[in-house]
Order: sequence, then structure tokens, then C-alpha cells
Amino acid sequence: MLVRIASHAADSSTEIVLANAIALGLDARALSDGHGGVTVAIDGDMHDGALDIAGVVSIQRKHKPYMLATRENRSTSTVVMVGDVPIGTGEPVVMAGPCVIENERDTVEIARMVKDAGATILRGGAFKPRSSPYSFQGLGEEGLQHLARARDLTGLPVVSEVMEPDQVGLVAHYSDMLQVGARNMHNTPLLKAVGRSGKPVLLKRGFSATVEEWLMSAEYILASGNPDVVLCERGIRSFDTATRFTLDLNAVPLAKELTHLPVIVDPSHGTGKRSLVERMSLAGLAAGADGLIIEVHPNPDSAACDASQTITPDTLARIIRKGRALTELLAEDFDPIALTVLSAD
Repeated sequence: MLVRIASHAADSSTEIVLANAIALGLDARALSDGHGGVTVAIDGDMHDGALDIAGVVSIQRKHKPYMLATRENRSTSTVVMVGDVPIGTGEPVVMAGPCVIENERDTVEIARMVKDAGATILRGGAFKPRSSPYSFQGLGEEGLQHLARARDLTGLPVVSEVMEPDQVGLVAHYSDMLQVGARNMHNTPLLKAVGRSGKPVLLKRGFSATVEEWLMSAEYILASGNPDVVLCERGIRSFDTATRFTLDLNAVPLAKELTHLPVIVDPSHGTGKRSLVERMSLAGLAAGADGLIIEVHPNPDSAACDASQTITPDTLARIIRKGRALTELLAEDFDPIALTVLSAD
């Protein structure tokens, strides 16, 4: 159930609601409603007497199962800070960099290139889940050190994937944002661990996951105490083998209708084809995405991982330039909260 507490209520009102829930053997946690008030999410049902507390303005017993992620719980959209970069303000954010970190020199060079192109967050894999056990799996901590060096030299905050609960502390030490990949969307121990990390989390949709399952995975992170979750649509598996995956752009406006969390798009994995990345990047922004995450390398064909879907820094710069123009054009007509359609007039 969801219990809303007014902005003018004393802090003790929230504390009493939490204490009453705990006394009944229920888990509960409080989070901001975006307007100065508080919403308390309770894992169970409390009788009205336990909620007869000054400052309680509403009680909602029926709601979406992802009660922390649902927009029913928060009328304004969440803005997630990654370093000094906000995600969810209406200004699209671009995360760019190599699929996998290969060495320090190239990592720093790529970081400088993507920054010059207009990207504001550096992406790079140090631990890589690969389909084949014989493919390059990443440099591990050495790769994270290269990322941190690139951040020090360019000022770009860093996002990198974490694969196991035991890796969370290590990756969090070097990174500004933790990525949970598509293969791990259902890894609940990992979701709980990143939820306790204190770092923003980029949660990719599993390639066979429904939108509700995706949001329920975000709920695990939120329920573990971490409000800073960014959702990433990265393509789903379909019957068509012409592309690596099918980029499900329906999911972008739908997720933004259902949740207050920011949503970004991964056109690199969503298509698997370099020639499609630019168009699908713009399509993602047109669908209302809060940003993009794109694989970039100065010599894509020589990239150690996912070369076929990796673009050049020049292409990235063109995407960002066109994306800004597109976002400005659509800004007056697109409401990310109400998702209204333009009237005939």
C-alpha cells in the first residue's frame, strides 16, 4: 500500500508510519513525492487505526505491483544525477564509448573524442558477459582503472557494467554509475546489491522481458534503498534474424507513462548494425527517450567487441547534432508525463 504524507507535515509523521508498519511485521520505506511531501510504501496492509496520523493525506491500497517505480506514487519525473550530469530533465544525455576497454591509451583517446562530439558520460566495459566463452571477457579491475584515468583527464563521469554481487564494491569504487546488463535483469541478488551501493544504476531490459518484468526488476533496486535508477531499452528478441535484436520503441513512451524513472535507448545492441544506429538513435529520441547509450570507436572494425554495431566519433557527433535539433522541434508538443497527442487544431 502507498501512504502519502503532506509536505507541511512534521518529519515525525513519516517516522510514526514507518514504526507502525515495522511493529506489524511489515517492510516499509519512505521516498520523496517530488513536491516536498513523502510517500511511504508498505509491503502489506495496515488497518486504518495505525494510519490515523497527522499529515497523512491519502491511503492507496490498490496500485501497480511496482509500487515504488509507478507514476501513481510520484507525480513528477525523477532526475538522476551521474556525477554532475542530470538524466531526466528533458535534455537528452548521450553515453558513449567502446563496448569493452582495451588499454589506457585508447580509452583516453576515445573519451576525448566522444566528449568533443558532445557526449557527457563515458561508457566502457571492464567485465563483459559474452555469448562465447572464448571471446574477450574484459580486463577487469585494470579496465576500470583505465576508465577512471579517462574520467580524470576529461571530466566525463563513467558508467560500467557489473555482473555479480561480489563485484559491486569494486566497480562502484571506480565508476559513477553501475550498469546491470540485459542478461542480469532477473539476477535478484545483483539487483539488491546495486540497490545498496549508493551509486546510480542503469538497468537494461532483458531481451525476453516484458515491460512489467523490467519495472519489477527496477523495483528490487528501489526497494533496496536506491532511488537513482535509469531504465534502458536495448532491444528484444523476435522472430526476425535480419537484425541482432528488435529495438522496441513502443516501450519508451509506455515506460514513461507507467514510471517516473528516466528511460534511455541503446540503438547499438538494439540493432546490431552500424548502418542503423543513427536512424534508430533519432527514433528513440523522437519516442521520448531521456538519452542514448552508444558504442563508439575510432576504428570500429578493429574494436575487440561488437565491431559490427560500433560507430565512429564523427557519426556520433552527427547524431548528437541532429538529436538536439529534433528534441528542440518536439519539445513543445511532447509531454513525457501525460503523453498527450496533438489535437487537430
